[in-house]
Amino acid sequence: MPGPSPWSHHRSASVSDDIDFEIKGQELQFVEIELDPGESAVAEAGAFVWKDADIEMTTVFGDGSGGQGGGFMDKLLGAGKRLVTGESLFTTVFTHHGRGKARVAFASPTPGAILPIKLSDVGGTLICQKDSFLAAARGVSIGVQFQRRIMTGLFGGEGFIMQKLEGDGWVFVQMGGTLVERELRAGEVVHVDTGCLAAYTAGVDFDLEMVRGVRSMFFGGEGAFFARLRGPGKVWIQSLPFSRLAGRMLAAAGGTGGQNRGESSLLGGLGHFIGGNE
Repeated sequence: MPGPSPWSHHRSASVSDDIDFEIKGQELQFVEIELDPGESAVAEAGAFVWKDADIEMTTVFGDGSGGQGGGFMDKLLGAGKRLVTGESLFTTVFTHHGRGKARVAFASPTPGAILPIKLSDVGGTLICQKDSFLAAARGVSIGVQFQRRIMTGLFGGEGFIMQKLEGDGWVFVQMGGTLVERELRAGEVVHVDTGCLAAYTAGVDFDLEMVRGVRSMFFGGEGAFFARLRGPGKVWIQSLPFSRLAGRMLAAAGGTGGQNRGESSLLGGLGHFIGGNE
């Protein structure tokens, strides 16, 4: 999917730092961010690749959105939200303290695509899989989104707890495999495997729907539920979620792993046997 022109910097009155960037690579991508003096980028732990010497790296408690002015309780709340989504309590802030322009790069840990999104272009909020966040401009808040419906809470698997990215600046989220963007009209519905649902905008209604037919539920290998998304809004679908890749690798290595909850057969090992995987 074509992104914005690289290094096209347009100043605007925004809360978040207005950064420039370029995404490089095909299947194993990394994002190169260009910072002006005083600008900062926030990244997930372990995403850093390289930086210019004038960029200072600082580890902070929480999501780094409040800068140095946030109180302890704000930082504690931000850290708690990250812990719920399975992320580290800490994030790393990269700030340019020199002159001119300097660059820092972050890489996705899995094969796929890095999706750049300007939050102000999607209503200020993006909801994505809980391990999707890679990096962002300083000022973007990284929180948690709970699906409130009972069915989703009981059976939603990966779709139950998601990340909520809020603000008006650039965010970079990592998606597995090939990425597809769907623009849903008001009332339009699409069904997606819970693991393949990468992200959606806040106006989209998320719920679970049961697979129809006993044979499909027990022998189809796709699980008893899928995500039902109703527009209006945008939905991003990934073809290879990391859980699916990891499950196949474990199965090939003779481990007990397998498919994720969004795609597993209710019969477990019997389903693998029928599918020719044992």
